[in-house]
Amino acid sequence: VQLQASGGGLVQTGGSLRLSCAASGDVFSSDNMGWFRQNPGKERNFVAAISWRGGKVLYADSVKGRFRISKDNAKNTLYLEMNSLKPEDTADYYCARESRSRPGPLSMRTAAYDSWGQGTLVTVSS
Repeated sequence: VQLQASGGGLVQTGGSLRLSCAASGDVFSSDNMGWFRQNPGKERNFVAAISWRGGKVLYADSVKGRFRISKDNAKNTLYLEMNSLKPEDTADYYCARESRSRPGPLSMRTAAYDSWGQGTLVTVSS
């Protein structure tokens, strides 16, 4: 699967952005998907994940109540709606597909995801 993230940009503290991740080349509707973020020189951290039909979601504590992950299987697109943004949300954001061979609940671990899009930069000014 090929993943193409978009929607990043510059926003003021308290503002909102919606990231999109377009999938192509494989069946998207059967896949659990996730968002991660990373700053230069730092490790990539989990943000949110969603099950293949959207019935289950998982969020990092740092974004819970502010971010919302969703998935439109008809459009082969994953979304991340980000509200009440803070300067510490500044990062490159990556979408990813969870490995199909991995059993169990949604994962926060980067190693559980086997396909990654390129990053889209979100900058939150104070």
